[in-house]
Amino acid sequence: MRHTEFWARMEQALGPGYARSWAEQHVISELGSRTVQEALAAGESPKRVWEAVWRTLDLPFRDK
Repeated sequence: MRHTEFWARMEQALGPGYARSWAEQHVISELGSRTVQEALAAGESPKRVWEAVWRTLDLPFRDK
């Protein structure tokens, strides 16, 4: 998964006005107690980060 696809999924799940803000503020323990932005900046793959977001938000399987 590329970063562009990751952000498109984030915007679809949270809305374009909230996705980036949520990614900067919400800490996910599965990502080493980091935010989405911190995990991506540290080199985590967008796919791994998306899967953590997907589980955290309890999104439908079709969104995985």
